[in-house]
Amino acid sequence: MNTIASGALPLDDNEIGRFNTAVAASQLTVLYGSQTGNGEAVAEDLGRRAAEQGYAVTSQSLADFKPARLKREALVTFVVSTHGEGDPPDDAELFHEFLMSDQAPALTGLRYSVLALGDSSYVNFCRTGREFDARLAALGAERFEPLIECDLDYEDMAAGWSTRILARLPEVAGAAGAAPRLHAVETACVYDRKNPYLAPVLLNQKITGRHSTKDVRHIELSLEDSGLPYEPGDSLAVIVENPPQLVDEIIAALSFQPEASVTVQGEAMTLREALSSRLEVTAPNLGFLRAWSTLGRSNELGALLDDGGQHALSTFLERHQIIDIVRRYPAAVSAQEFTDSLRKLSPRSYSIASSPNANPGEVHLTVAAVRYEAFGTPHWGAASTHLADRLGAGDRVAVYPEPNKRFRLPEADQPIVMIGPGTGIAPFRAFIEERIEQGAPGRNWLFFGDRNRDSDFLYQLEWQRYLKQGHLHRIDVAFSRDQRRKCYVQHRLAERAADLYRWIRDGAVIYVCGDAKKMASDVHEALLDVLQSQARLTRDAAAERLRELRRDGRYQRDVY
Repeated sequence: MNTIASGALPLDDNEIGRFNTAVAASQLTVLYGSQTGNGEAVAEDLGRRAAEQGYAVTSQSLADFKPARLKREALVTFVVSTHGEGDPPDDAELFHEFLMSDQAPALTGLRYSVLALGDSSYVNFCRTGREFDARLAALGAERFEPLIECDLDYEDMAAGWSTRILARLPEVAGAAGAAPRLHAVETACVYDRKNPYLAPVLLNQKITGRHSTKDVRHIELSLEDSGLPYEPGDSLAVIVENPPQLVDEIIAALSFQPEASVTVQGEAMTLREALSSRLEVTAPNLGFLRAWSTLGRSNELGALLDDGGQHALSTFLERHQIIDIVRRYPAAVSAQEFTDSLRKLSPRSYSIASSPNANPGEVHLTVAAVRYEAFGTPHWGAASTHLADRLGAGDRVAVYPEPNKRFRLPEADQPIVMIGPGTGIAPFRAFIEERIEQGAPGRNWLFFGDRNRDSDFLYQLEWQRYLKQGHLHRIDVAFSRDQRRKCYVQHRLAERAADLYRWIRDGAVIYVCGDAKKMASDVHEALLDVLQSQARLTRDAAAERLRELRRDGRYQRDVY
């Protein structure tokens, strides 16, 4: 017979159920799926604030949360991002698969709310969050706060959602725990989006050859005396300004006066200032497209937005910058109407290419400058050209770290396989530097690819030195344009299938970094082929084996 405590009267099963429900209801579970760390930061802030109000709080990545536990939860908030073309972030992929499957249980006892993070320059904006919200409701869960969809400038909306959640807790969670005990703590200076560190530039060096079709830079920044922490696998967010030549073109195309006064989020400034440092003027998003369609009364844009053809809309957004749209679909608008149609300029993230132990007081980046011709005119990327073209030694740039806990080195004796074509090689330079500093005995295998060996073999001398010194045990390269038939890293994986499978059997961790749209899926398929052919598995069994490797932290991706 069950009792609550020694000497207490026994409870019947119904009373025990009510007691357990009451206990569970006073607890808040905060779950997050985050690709870059933004969602994790929002979730942890909510959990901290709820704990300060006296509630029992569990904050956890969806990668570490067992999906079967969901039916035993009473109150859950989800902070989940959408990655790339509508995919769940890596740490939420398996939970998402479970939730959307027939295995998901009825959730009639669950109250929930979802905060969705996304990028509205993609057609499937916040799709993962929308899917979570709809599926939870379909399984019988009760939504206690509506779904909130946040774009790249998510901070204000996320803060408002968290505040509403906290205000509802006395109602939806029942009696809270003991009143919070407040005490003074000493806090270190934290660098983040609202408080970036102004890092001096130490070096800005082109590392592609004279005949390369790319301009890739190795950039070194000083962190001396900043106390700014990072680990191999993390990213660095960079706060930049838009290309001045692009700002001038937009102002001329719309016949604006650069010194015209506009208001951005309640602050008055000149149009040039707003377009230079406050608003996104390169990549268009769905909000801009809708606004411009209305302002210009464009039937063509309206049809593109309304016909439901996601592929056509996605292709349009990918191929056009804002300058292309205002030129192709002219509209008579005021400077204020134009700035109101734009979203905030967001920081750009770059995988860190250095180990802090090997380079104390420094952080290194590998940046490919985005410059190209389209529609008969030059085009520029915002962050990459700011870093490559407008920063030299002694200049400063605003930065802050973005931890990536799902992209970390394993135990020192564990082998690793690093797959990083193009600038995807950046974190693996950090990995090797760190393993050398550790004296790690684990074997290291690198797969690298780019266009031409003579001009695009990034950090070639370093890799050759590491190979000679025994720090790098194997390297396989694929240069796509050095022969008639193009060869990519996935082809090298197929050619080395037997050896690669032996490394996997020996406990190797597989890392993939780089392009999410094509490379990551091609590499994933190549890994499936390796498991299927070498372990003699069915396709479904190979897919399950790869999922198992991901669950165990032995298949990690940093793709963008």
